[in-house]
Amino acid sequence: MNIPEDFKTRLKIAKSKIKRPPINEEGKRGSFMGNAFKLGTELVAAVAVGTIIGFILDSWFGTKPWFIIIFFFLGAAAGMLNVIRVANKMQKEDKG
Repeated sequence: MNIPEDFKTRLKIAKSKIKRPPINEEGKRGSFMGNAFKLGTELVAAVAVGTIIGFILDSWFGTKPWFIIIFFFLGAAAGMLNVIRVANKMQKEDKG
């Protein structure tokens, strides 16, 4: 039963030799760009979905620009609320 103890010892030595690189400015900038892209996507997606829903409703009811306009603004409002929620969540995660 010496093999498991030998393995544990070698594993401990190997783990101690591994050095984790500190997060440099490149990693921070990449994370920032990812978060910015995520926020932009949240806003654009909500506006696009709202406009598409408005277009579909307009084609069903024959009220051409009204539902598109209404749902465009509803999508924009929903997108802004999503961006605020995600930004607050990211801010809380940064603080720890």
